[in-house]
Amino acid sequence: MKNKSYLYLITAVSALGGLLFGYDTGVINGSQYYFSQYFDLDAGMKGWVVGSALIGCFLGAIIAGPMSKGIGRKNSLIVSAILFSVSAWGSGLPSFLPQEVFLLVIFRIIGGLGIGIASMNAPTYIAEIAPAKIRGTLVTYYQLAIVIGFFVVFLATYFIGNSATPAENIEHGWRLMLWSELIPSTLFLILLFFVPKSPRWLALRGLNSQALTVLKRIHGDEIAQIEIAEIEKSIKKEESKVKLSVFAKGVFSIIVIGTVLSMLQQFTGINAVLYYGADIFEQALGFGQEDVLQQQVLLAAVNLIFTFVAMATVDKFGRKPLIYIGSVGMITGFVLLGVTLMTESVGILSLIGVLMFIASFAMSMGPVVWVVLSEMFPNAIRSIAMSIAVAAQWAANYLVTQTFPMVAESEINNNEFWNGSLPYFIFAGFILLIILFTIKFIPETKGKSLEELEDMWDIPEEAKEIATNT
Repeated sequence: MKNKSYLYLITAVSALGGLLFGYDTGVINGSQYYFSQYFDLDAGMKGWVVGSALIGCFLGAIIAGPMSKGIGRKNSLIVSAILFSVSAWGSGLPSFLPQEVFLLVIFRIIGGLGIGIASMNAPTYIAEIAPAKIRGTLVTYYQLAIVIGFFVVFLATYFIGNSATPAENIEHGWRLMLWSELIPSTLFLILLFFVPKSPRWLALRGLNSQALTVLKRIHGDEIAQIEIAEIEKSIKKEESKVKLSVFAKGVFSIIVIGTVLSMLQQFTGINAVLYYGADIFEQALGFGQEDVLQQQVLLAAVNLIFTFVAMATVDKFGRKPLIYIGSVGMITGFVLLGVTLMTESVGILSLIGVLMFIASFAMSMGPVVWVVLSEMFPNAIRSIAMSIAVAAQWAANYLVTQTFPMVAESEINNNEFWNGSLPYFIFAGFILLIILFTIKFIPETKGKSLEELEDMWDIPEEAKEIATNT
C-alpha cells in the first residue's frame, strides 16, 4: 500500500462521525440525571426527552441513503457535522431562549438527524476506501470512535459535575455538559474539508478519472488500476442488462437479514445501559449520587478497552466467531446482574455483571454489526439498503430507550419476584436470538472485496428487474 498513513488519516477523520454519535449518546446520560430534576420529569417524560434524539436518528437514517447517493458520502458527513453543532448549542438552552422541555427536545431531534446521517455514511465511506484485507479493522475504527466519544464525554460530565454542587448542576451544570459537544462537532466539520470523496461514489457518478486519482493516492498505481477495473466492471454489470430491485424477492431477503441484524444490536439492551447508566448505578446497584458519574467512567473505559480487542481480531477470527463469543458473554453478564437483583445480593457481582455485558458487546455486536452492514449489500443498492437497516436500528433504539424506564419503574418489575431484574432477563432472551439468527442467516464476509461479496449472495434472475430503457 503506497500511503498507509493517508488511508488511516482519512479513516480517522470520517470516524469522527462515530465519536459524535458516542458523545451525543453519552452526554444525554450524564446530563439527564440533572435536567430531569430541573424540569421535574416523570418516567414517561424522561424516556421521551432522552429518546427524542432517536426520532431524528430514524429520520436522518431514512434520508441518508438518497442524500449519500445524490451528494456523496463526504458531503453528507459535512451536513451531519453542521447539524451536530446546531444541536449542541441549542440543547444547552441559551439564556435568551424559553426554558421549556419542548425546545430541548427539538434541538435533540436536530442532533439525531446528524447522528442518523453519519451512522450510515461514515462506515459506508470507510468500507469504500479500504482494501479488503484490512477493511474489517478499518470499519471498526467507527465503533472505536463511538466508544471514545462515550469515554471522553463521561470524563467531561464527571469533571463538570464534580466541579459544582448538586444544586448548581441541576440549575446549569447540565447545560455545560451539552454545550461541551461543540468542541468535537466543530473539529469534525473543519477536518471533513480535507478528505477525498469516495472513489466508488465518484465512479457511480461517471467520474472515473477522479476516482482513480483517489485510489492512486491511497493504494498506489498498480493496486489502484486493479481496484478501478473491478469497480467499473461491477458498475457495467449492474447497468448493462439488469437493474436490481430493492423489493425483488432475492434482493429483499438480503435487506431483511441486514435490517434484523441491525435491530438486534439494539435489543441487546446496550443503550438502556448507556443512556440510563446513572439510574441503574443509583437505583438498581445502590450506589450513592457521588459515585454515579465515577462508575460511568469505569463503564466507558471497559467499553473502550474491549473495542480494541475487536479491532485486533475481526480480520483474523472473522465476524461470526466474535458474535458468538460476545453473545455468550453478554448473556452471562445480564444473568449475573439479574440473579443478584432477584436474590437481593447486590454488590460487586452486580457491577461485574454490568461490566461483563459492556465488554462482551464492545468486542462483538458493537463493531461487528457495522462491519457486516457496510460489506454485505451489493454496490447498486448499498446506499438505500444501509439507509433502511440503519433507520430500523434507530427505531429499535427508540423503542428500547422509551420503554426501559417505564419497565424498570413498573410494579411488575419491582415486585418480590423480579425485584428490578426483569429488563435484563428480557435482553438476555434477545441475545440468545442473536446467536440463532447468526448461525442461520449471517454469512462470513472476512477477506473478500466488496465486488466479490456481490457474488456471495445467490440472487436469482427472477429477482432482477429489467431496466425500463432496455
